[in-house]
Amino acid sequence: MAPPVPAPSDFLGVDADLSAEERDIRDAVRDYAAAELSPRIAEWYESNTLPRDIAKGLGSLGLLGMHLEGYGCAGTNATSYGLACRELEAVDSGLRSFVSVQGSLAMFALHRWGSEEHKQQWLPRMATGEALGCFGLTEADAGSDPGSMRTRARRDGDDWVLDGSKMWITNGTLADVAVVWAQTDPDAGSKGIRGFVVPTDTPGFTAGEVKHKLSLRASLTAELVLEGVRLPADAVFPEVSGLKGPLSCLNEARYGILWGAVGAARACFAAALAYSVDREQFGQPIAGFQLTQRKLADMVVAVNQAGLTASRIGRLKDAETLHPAQVSFGKMANVRAALDVARTARTVLGGNGITLEYPVFRHMTNLETVLTYEGTEEMHALSIGQALTGIAAFR
Repeated sequence: MAPPVPAPSDFLGVDADLSAEERDIRDAVRDYAAAELSPRIAEWYESNTLPRDIAKGLGSLGLLGMHLEGYGCAGTNATSYGLACRELEAVDSGLRSFVSVQGSLAMFALHRWGSEEHKQQWLPRMATGEALGCFGLTEADAGSDPGSMRTRARRDGDDWVLDGSKMWITNGTLADVAVVWAQTDPDAGSKGIRGFVVPTDTPGFTAGEVKHKLSLRASLTAELVLEGVRLPADAVFPEVSGLKGPLSCLNEARYGILWGAVGAARACFAAALAYSVDREQFGQPIAGFQLTQRKLADMVVAVNQAGLTASRIGRLKDAETLHPAQVSFGKMANVRAALDVARTARTVLGGNGITLEYPVFRHMTNLETVLTYEGTEEMHALSIGQALTGIAAFR
């Protein structure tokens, strides 16, 4: 008996290796996204909005901080978290960014580096979506080189006083709490950097929305300004100093991105395949032309290779053997692949590919941002290069 024809959405049967629990999580997120998010995403993208109330729905599914243990978090494995990111980004990168920033940046920072008081105060409410967080590391002049940040934290009696600004902060205008990284000792260089838990209603803290974005529009991006923000002594993360703290959080977020990019690529391929079968020119569906079939073949190869990469990295993370350079490998390879798929899919759809009636151009513009944030392609290439040679080329 001949084997069945491979499913276009999973040509290599990658998901056959999932456990029953992982499949259940995949299906729950996919079904929720199809019912509650997909019908509204074009409107959110066009209006450059993302309603805060989506947090409660995502929290009810257990997706916020889902890979963390305790404090109301679901405690799933890393592969399950990756699958959730994949299914959310199949709808839009902004949705996966919302979950990534909440769970892998703000909540992970509190969970990994915060005091017990920080965890008890914030994590249970953040897991349900009642409270939202953001992560303040990047500055207008300190992106790939966070060690050069200008935000300062100085002691004033028992208090800390923070001054500075942060740029490109996802969820910044929605957040109830910000994890802010600041330089406490300029003479110590990057070793003087420490993290602070900043309630956003603290006097001197403001968040202004970044307007006129052409990408990642279904996501709210802010500039954070801190002017004499006074915090108690226990607002600082008690143990970690230097870049170890923020970089550990970024590694968590990058892991979600390499899975999410697979979802965006899959959605673009699926749209192109369906369109090519329905669209007729010269008396037949364009899917019947050799050049179109070559595009479809290239796309399905890219989508499935990216899926294999994400699956392998997920298993390494679950086994606690994942190296940061392998995360760089996944982020660099999968975002690049997703962009190639989106651009190719757009050509299959022709002029229709630039409209919001189809998801392709929206994904394509989003992926231009995903290519840059949480480490540019250049920085990930240098991370891989350092792992290969033992030489840090960026210092």
